[in-house]
Amino acid sequence: MPGMQSTYTNLTLEQFLALPDGETAWELIDGEAIAKVSPQFFHASLQRTLIVLLDAWSMGRGCMGAEWAVMLQRRGKDWVPVPDLTYVSFARLAPDWVPEGPCPIPADLVVEIISPDQTQKQFEDKARDYLGAGVGRVWVLDPEAKTLTVYRSGQISVYSDDRPIEDALLPDLYLNAKQIFEEANRRRSRSMDG
Repeated sequence: MPGMQSTYTNLTLEQFLALPDGETAWELIDGEAIAKVSPQFFHASLQRTLIVLLDAWSMGRGCMGAEWAVMLQRRGKDWVPVPDLTYVSFARLAPDWVPEGPCPIPADLVVEIISPDQTQKQFEDKARDYLGAGVGRVWVLDPEAKTLTVYRSGQISVYSDDRPIEDALLPDLYLNAKQIFEEANRRRSRSMDG
């Protein structure tokens, strides 16, 4: 959008939520609205793959959204990150929640995909922030290493093969890292073939 700022500073949560909608996804971090960088092609393929794989599982269980912001607190300040995917169960959502806004409670699961200009360490720190803010699980996918790291309170598990991701918080979810990356590669190949 021409003339659009890349950051807004010293914002309250209310001011942040009142920013104009557009193509840019904004994250509120320490009072600043920071534009989220658009994903590259394989990152987007992974995101689409996870949407397909998790959407079928989440039907009737809860709400899942891509680039769905979550309203949280971090270090005593409002924090509104925009994970690649957000899932929250219907059992935890208030009946009168507003679907057009950010997720109003800490999500059951957030998924982040590492971009080439980001590091695993950055996401380890972000995962700790998510967990500290009440998010149940954090998945971090590393497209280069082809790993999925699951963060939960007091535990980190790294998946890279066909070992199932078993989690009581996500009952009846049958998924593994190999499946996710192979499906994303198939989607990427089909897209490139025309």
